[in-house]
Amino acid sequence: MTIRTLIVDDEPLAVERLQMLCAREPRIALVGTASDGEAALRLIEGLEPDLVMLDIAMPLLDGIGVARATSRMGICPAVIFVTAFEGFAVEAFDLAAVDYLLKPVAHERLSRAIDRVEQALGNRAAPSPATSAEEEPEWAQEFWVPHRSELIRIGAAQIDRIEAERDYMRLHVGANSYLLHQTISSLENRLDPQQFVRLHRSHIVRRDHIARLRHDGSGVWSACLADDTEIRIGRTYLANARALAGR
Repeated sequence: MTIRTLIVDDEPLAVERLQMLCAREPRIALVGTASDGEAALRLIEGLEPDLVMLDIAMPLLDGIGVARATSRMGICPAVIFVTAFEGFAVEAFDLAAVDYLLKPVAHERLSRAIDRVEQALGNRAAPSPATSAEEEPEWAQEFWVPHRSELIRIGAAQIDRIEAERDYMRLHVGANSYLLHQTISSLENRLDPQQFVRLHRSHIVRRDHIARLRHDGSGVWSACLADDTEIRIGRTYLANARALAGR
């Protein structure tokens, strides 16, 4: 697959670096560059690229504004945000961005992003049976979290448990853990209650990660997890635990 690509960035050196990286990627065919949001919209409308590699902080119209305007125009190229700022990731993925790369971008990281673009474009091309609005998934299927110099995708089904740490949530995934800047209540509202259960004001657990429930004889219940972690169940959430056990 040849992916017709437009680069949008107001920094000439950043454009040059992306051009050099794209030249090493045989799947990419560059069709143009733009140095501001308004010029980007004109080129997107005229060229209809498959992919836009889009900076966020730009004069006149920023990258988020470009992505929104493009969607309103009815032109929907795949979008990869390429930026020095981590703070726009949630907003970017709300706009259905395929990936979010932090500068400076390594070739290996770009290659993984292009893999995702190929998948996204392939899914658009493949016919799919019509589904009603009620059949569309309403729960979060994935989360993008900062890790070292990049953002990585974590499938919701991969998360064993979630632990609140002040203004952050720690997502435990096997032996690893990642911090996400979000409240536990907003995260709980995004998770499928058929897969996750809240057992404490600071803990959400994937249901099939719970091995057993233990009672200490004095009215305190705990959840023993598959990895031998033990979590005390808050009194407010005892009903959740009883429902889990079918009691």
